Amino acid sequence: MNTSIIKNKKIAIIGGGPVGLTTARILQINGADVTVYERDLNAQARTSGGTLDIHSDTGQKAIQKADLMDEFYQYARPTGEKMADMHGNITSEEMPTEENAYARPEIDRNDLRKIMLENLQENTVVWNSQLTEIEKIEDQYHLEFKNGTKTIADFVIVANGGRSNARKFFTDQEPQLSGTYIIQGEIENPDHDYPDFKPKYGDGNVMAMGEQKMFYTHTLRDGSVHFGVSFKANEDWVLNNGIDFDDNASVIAFLNKKFENWNDDYKKFFAASTDFSGLPLRLFSLEEPWKQHSNITLLGDAAHLMPPFAGEGVNMGLMDAYQLTENLTNGQFETLQEAIDDYEEKMRGYALEAQRTTYQMEILLHSDVTTEKILNSRGGV
Repeated sequence: MNTSIIKNKKIAIIGGGPVGLTTARILQINGADVTVYERDLNAQARTSGGTLDIHSDTGQKAIQKADLMDEFYQYARPTGEKMADMHGNITSEEMPTEENAYARPEIDRNDLRKIMLENLQENTVVWNSQLTEIEKIEDQYHLEFKNGTKTIADFVIVANGGRSNARKFFTDQEPQLSGTYIIQGEIENPDHDYPDFKPKYGDGNVMAMGEQKMFYTHTLRDGSVHFGVSFKANEDWVLNNGIDFDDNASVIAFLNKKFENWNDDYKKFFAASTDFSGLPLRLFSLEEPWKQHSNITLLGDAAHLMPPFAGEGVNMGLMDAYQLTENLTNGQFETLQEAIDDYEEKMRGYALEAQRTTYQMEILLHSDVTTEKILNSRGGV
């Protein structure tokens, strides 16, 4: 294997999420000198959010390239999904079969991070390192972090999200509001705090739609349940909604009002939830061309931020990790920039298609369509 284009290169990866860590792992097992800079304080920092469904034809390709499929299977689990209506009726149920059990298994975000961290060389990740400034001087990048440290890299891989300040090398475009707002919460002990939930809705995922709103839940490996609700929201509402997410009672009152015509099952869920957070969903479209750049590239949300409604975000990011590292290590490119250019061309193709699919699903999920049409559009579980 010819890895000469990354030999003796000091590689900096900005962002220690699934995409950045997977990229680091693949590069390390191919002999690269790579360091990950992550803003979280330490490895114990909890990653919030629901479970991730990792697709066999995209995201799992990167995990396989990282030689970590056995570890992945220890934590990933086939998961069913129930569809409900706003009245609390179960309208359909999709369960994985023996044939497709691991086509789109779910894994907790913290478990995926744990797998990657345990299989990186010691001190690969530099914690408490939020990038504040990046400047190119001749052929190297000079990086500064909020904690006061500085470093120099020959090649920078940017994987720190859709608001990354390193995107200035690629575009002046800022992520745009998608028109949807999401509020998330968790029930740490649903068997105690909402004992009627799992007997009716099960241990898998649940999705309900009505009145141009959506409700969903993910059950994590420890039995806790993550939930989210999403609804249409214009820019004026986003700027002036006035929700105090430090005040649970305030959030619950807002949700009860927003979902006042929905079954009490959902209101009981709101009442039992804690750790609320809210955010307007944004996208960073690939429709516009990027500026000329060298020895730096974008992966994941930094490259193609999109809402979560088609389950494509992390899978496209992991596909980025797969495609970039393949180009860097397969010996088919004479220079680092040729490998980057080819990766970005391929990435633009598959990620743009995923963005368009996500946009269509976002509209569909917040309309008044039937469950059957949703299932047909998503291809089932």
